[in-house]
Amino acid sequence: MAETPIIVMHTRLHDFIVDVLTAMRMGRPPAETTAGHMVQTDLRGVDSHGIGMLPRYVDWWREGYLRPDSEPRVVRDDGAMALFDAGQGLGHYVATLAMRTAIAKARAYGIGVATVRNSSHFGAAANYSMLALEHDMIGFATTNMPVPAAVPTFGRKGMLSTNPLSFAAPAGRHAPFVLDMATTTVAMGKLVVASRWGTPIPEGWALDDRGQPATDPGIALRHRLLSPLGGSRELGGHKGYGLGVMVDILSGVLNGAVYGNLFERSDMKERKVQNAGHYLAAIDPSRFRPIEEFKRDMDDMLEALKTAPRAEGQERIYVAGEPEFESERRRRKDGIPLAPVLVAQCATIARDLGVTPLA
Repeated sequence: MAETPIIVMHTRLHDFIVDVLTAMRMGRPPAETTAGHMVQTDLRGVDSHGIGMLPRYVDWWREGYLRPDSEPRVVRDDGAMALFDAGQGLGHYVATLAMRTAIAKARAYGIGVATVRNSSHFGAAANYSMLALEHDMIGFATTNMPVPAAVPTFGRKGMLSTNPLSFAAPAGRHAPFVLDMATTTVAMGKLVVASRWGTPIPEGWALDDRGQPATDPGIALRHRLLSPLGGSRELGGHKGYGLGVMVDILSGVLNGAVYGNLFERSDMKERKVQNAGHYLAAIDPSRFRPIEEFKRDMDDMLEALKTAPRAEGQERIYVAGEPEFESERRRRKDGIPLAPVLVAQCATIARDLGVTPLA
């Protein structure tokens, strides 16, 4: 029987994360930005990438992989592009700086691209693509991590990280279109969430060490073998595999960050270097046509999709971003449900770092 969740308001969650990050010697502005993204992720119902990541961040810091007090720096700034070095810090703050730079460049050139190297996990990719929306721009974000999990089509060894991507486009009367997806069938964090709640995972999410489907999240986490989006070759897994490689090219090869299983094939582990990479881009639709016309047609397309004939037994057709938008509205009012085991982990972190417990 599943445990009863512990409800925490988003404001308390934000304050706790800031306290922990500053206790890890992160500066106040980066801590506020990082906490803001983590809480927004939980509000949007993406429980795998919000405060659920905090215990892992603390572990990485203790193991020497993270330098929370480092200051990002601009390595190159040339026309419509820029390159940042995160200095082995967490990715949330530097990715925000990079996306804001991409937006400013899109305002000047119609399109802007900023990449980041020498970084770490940056949470949910939608946090950064969505920054373009308030500027009536299209946002695009990708990222990778050094530890492989995605198994190539016809393979049985992890060779890529989950390599997520996010695409956000503004609309008029409808909520914006916000796609945020791993290029594996699910993100690794989904397995962690299932493990916390003691629930099985669907067949096709992950593989065991023989390359067979695993439904026990503990086994799946032990072996860290995720199927590419689509699963088998017959169901289009080669497409997810190809998208994962594309993300690695944009997030890693392009800017000198990690890619594929380079972490395992090099001395990065001994040097305590993750070198995760991010790719952030913004496009100004008004360079192609009046923004009012763009939003009008976005509304028309989204309306047509949502009012299309529904499959038998289904009450609604969604477009990307709608479930998260509705979750945020609900959780801002009612609070964020957290697994008791996660709250217990946070209590241990609070005690160790001398900060006020979360709940």
